[in-house]
Amino acid sequence: MRLKLTLIAASLSMSCAGLAFAQQGQQQQKDGTEQQYKVAMEKCDKLQDNAKAICKAEAEGQKTIAQAQAKVSERDTPKARLDMEKSKAEAQYNIAKAKCGDQVGDAKKACEKEAKASHDLAVAQAERRSLAQSSGAGTSGASTSGASASGGSPATQPAPAPSAATPSQPPQAQPGAQPPLQAPVEAQPAQTTQ
Repeated sequence: MRLKLTLIAASLSMSCAGLAFAQQGQQQQKDGTEQQYKVAMEKCDKLQDNAKAICKAEAEGQKTIAQAQAKVSERDTPKARLDMEKSKAEAQYNIAKAKCGDQVGDAKKACEKEAKASHDLAVAQAERRSLAQSSGAGTSGASTSGASASGGSPATQPAPAPSAATPSQPPQAQPGAQPPLQAPVEAQPAQTTQ
């Protein structure tokens, strides 16, 4: 009986030691991330104007991504991975938006619009991958393309093969294709009859 108690006590102390070691490693990772962030921000403080804003966006993005990666390494779940992907998309968006600050007027608006579109696309792709991983994790051979077995979405359907043109029918243009170039037609002066 005494031997059993000793073994139980030893295993409990070892598991507590392992937990403490893991927590210590996580704390060191957090401290390292914070230290890198402080060093990066000190470098940014020496810069001027928009270069400073870009530098700060990059430093904050690296910190946010590192924190999200720490959460994934602490507990690797689909939600943690999704949060990390969203953090990456948000960091890239903030950096791109800061880079747009160098531009003015319509160019700046277009730059910001493009940055937002890239962000939205990255988030949507991350959510799609997460959904596919979480739904496909329990079944083998599951499709990760997001298409259903009954045909999928129109975006994933292959384009129909071009049909051969008959002499009485002009060829059909494919969506997104450039129209064929035609020779310019010169205007003929109107002929008057007397």
